[in-house]
Amino acid sequence: MRDISKYQGIFPAFYACYDGEGQVSPDAVRALARHLLDKGVKGLYVGGSSGECIYQSVAERKLTLEQVMAEVGGKMTVIAHVACNNTADSRELAAHAESLGVDAIAAIPPIYFHLPPAAIAQYWNDISDAAPNTDFIIYNIPQLAGVALSVPLLQEMLKNPRVVGVKNSSMPVQDIQLWRDEGAIVFNGPDEQLLSGLAAGAIGGIGGTYAAMPELYLEIFRCYQAGDLSKGLEVQNECCRIIYKMCTAKGNLYAVIKEILRRLGGPDVGSVRAPLAPLADTDSVVVDECAGMIRAAVTKYC
Repeated sequence: MRDISKYQGIFPAFYACYDGEGQVSPDAVRALARHLLDKGVKGLYVGGSSGECIYQSVAERKLTLEQVMAEVGGKMTVIAHVACNNTADSRELAAHAESLGVDAIAAIPPIYFHLPPAAIAQYWNDISDAAPNTDFIIYNIPQLAGVALSVPLLQEMLKNPRVVGVKNSSMPVQDIQLWRDEGAIVFNGPDEQLLSGLAAGAIGGIGGTYAAMPELYLEIFRCYQAGDLSKGLEVQNECCRIIYKMCTAKGNLYAVIKEILRRLGGPDVGSVRAPLAPLADTDSVVVDECAGMIRAAVTKYC
């Protein structure tokens, strides 16, 4: 029997970490990994959307994962997203991740060209074959990838014994129930619905705002496990209000979140990479308000 306990809990989606010149900063990567380890989260999801993977080279993605594993490998669960928009680079990243000892690799489907399910399955299986001793997690994010996971495609993928589950970032909570019924473990993706995702059968959550306010998401998870759904809903609603405020900024959401993290005493991990928009001058007000909301919520609920 496969041990799935290592996947139960809160997994911040790791941010791309840049220096002042916009290059990947090994020191910032290590500082963020150590910061999140100290916060008590279950693990990290490295190299996904929050990691700006589609704007980074294979070498940069390797460098980031190497620094994460050097800092926290063996101390927490690490899932490495390895998909590129071609099979060869994806396989290279998969093999590299396995060589570092990650707990699992993950992959979105190929983007731009809308491939048939058989071609998507082949792509995922080819990636998995490059890491034959490592669990594989499907990343379902149809609103960005342009293609959605289906029950028949998941059934086909589950023939691969390394495929353990789905990071589900589609908005319908029903999808979590569908994948669970097929025997997959599921991570809730949309931060705004962590509590409802857990109620639908998710084993844990992977989220892009988790690193800015991990205490709140850890409390939601604790409340769900304890059956304290009333408090869990209060905390979830406050997380949603904070996210909605973040989204009023002009800059890219991750630029906003990284600055909030810094103002809350976390490491400085830089801004975002073009063509993502950095913070606008007027965004400082939004950042300050969000940081204040997070401080108040942590004081009230945690």
